[in-house]
Amino acid sequence: MTEKRLLALFAHPDDEAFGSGGTLAAYGAQGVYQALVCTTRGEVGEISDPSLATAETLGAVREGELRCAAQALHIAEVILLDYRDSGMAGTEQNGDHRAYINAPAEEVVSRLVGIMRRVRPQVVLTFEPFGGYGHPDHIAIHTHTVAAFHAAGDPQKYPDQGAPWQPARLFYPLIRRSTFIKMRDRLAQMGIDTSDMNRFDEMPERWPEDKITVLMDVRDTVDNKVAALQCHRTQFGANNLFRRVPEEMMKEIMSQEVFYLAWPETLPGQMLGDLFAGL
Repeated sequence: MTEKRLLALFAHPDDEAFGSGGTLAAYGAQGVYQALVCTTRGEVGEISDPSLATAETLGAVREGELRCAAQALHIAEVILLDYRDSGMAGTEQNGDHRAYINAPAEEVVSRLVGIMRRVRPQVVLTFEPFGGYGHPDHIAIHTHTVAAFHAAGDPQKYPDQGAPWQPARLFYPLIRRSTFIKMRDRLAQMGIDTSDMNRFDEMPERWPEDKITVLMDVRDTVDNKVAALQCHRTQFGANNLFRRVPEEMMKEIMSQEVFYLAWPETLPGQMLGDLFAGL
């Protein structure tokens, strides 16, 4: 029986936990070999508590947080590409020559092809085209991963990156607007001011129900997901949205994860039992 292998590609430490942490933990517990590509160390992210890091040390601290989360999620291999966090759209960090968004596409795609050919995953995960909330690095890793996914099996492309390997499926983990609205409504019922969350009403619902291909019940591994999020201490201080929700409520909200199968294409409304179903 062929060993199941999964490759997840994201931009910053903590990206791995939000949309797919419970699923990764579940597959890891089943013995699926999982590798995680992280393109940056999140060097220009927030620092929730100044005792945890400085602007100069944040990248190294967040790498440690990432490795802590990977252990909680049973991820066997963490691969850092060593690009710099590009910052939010429109910030001065976008212009840094070291920023991931300024890396030559051919360079990045070639490296990702090499990783895919070495890891040989059947399943690949990355951000959807909008990058969740439009972060430039999220959009970049989506674009580069899609290009690498389709090039990895072509012997004419990047012959210096190893023997061809075509992953079977490309999935996008989805964070639906309805999740945030559900959280806001629960907080409002508790008498907590949620006015800063009203912006979610304006978010387009880019992934309606008929776009969902896999629905994963991760109640059995939601503790792993929460543990992974808690590893990212610099990003999840006391005022973080997810920390304002009582833990049991947060676990309930996070106990389901959804995925869109980007390749091969499926018919609207067609569902799979899990990411590896039928492979």
